[in-house]
Amino acid sequence: MSTYTITELAREFDITARAIRFYEDQGLLSPSREGAGGRNRVYTPRDRTRLKLTLRGKRLGLSLAEIKSLVDMYETPKDSVAQMHRFLNVLAQHRETLEQQREDIEMSLAEIQAHEDECKQLLAQQAAT
Repeated sequence: MSTYTITELAREFDITARAIRFYEDQGLLSPSREGAGGRNRVYTPRDRTRLKLTLRGKRLGLSLAEIKSLVDMYETPKDSVAQMHRFLNVLAQHRETLEQQREDIEMSLAEIQAHEDECKQLLAQQAAT
């Protein structure tokens, strides 16, 4: 079975070793320790997969708690249907949040546009006089 060092994973996923240690502190990764005083972290293919899923969840905008919950579900393959329903629920909630944020941004942009148009119109009137 192949193993990975923190440096190898950091390089592969283009993240810092500090980020990997943070994910470890959050319980998303659990490397074994080797060397004098257990200073060297040794990551298994399982850890690599969990890191990959964590980063995918972050790209989707999920919180670390949501990611951990979803990743942990795959550790216990008891009921994949329930897992998929849970994942769909998390995605639906996240979609709703993003759609609300998009609506808020669109409203803000419309307000900015209205203020810009008003300013341009006032400037044009002053330039004409």
